[in-house]
Amino acid sequence: MSIQNNPFFVHQAKDRVNHVYIAGPMTGIEEYNFPAFHAAADELRGAGFTVHNPADHGLVPGAKREDYLRYDFRELLLCEYIYFLKGWETSDGAKEEYSLAQRFGLRMMFQPGACALLIDID
Repeated sequence: MSIQNNPFFVHQAKDRVNHVYIAGPMTGIEEYNFPAFHAAADELRGAGFTVHNPADHGLVPGAKREDYLRYDFRELLLCEYIYFLKGWETSDGAKEEYSLAQRFGLRMMFQPGACALLIDID
């Protein structure tokens, strides 16, 4: 078993370097906005990042919103950066990811045209 697959492996700052999580709206958008997530992932990979893209898991039969958020929050916390897509500020899930990223000191990046106003979210 590799150390990365060990369930007791603790990800340290050095393990998160250049890892980026993509946050943005999905609910109520055609194809759940997956094309925008995938395009951003391609761009970020091209810039040398290791990308954590919540659209990669697609739609999981029987999964509820909470199931997706638990998975996504885990992925987010493995990253040094968070990248916000246009419209992120209209998404409850992305706002929760923003709050978590803020709490854990992730470096924030914003897609051109995305709201880059840093706000306190209650």
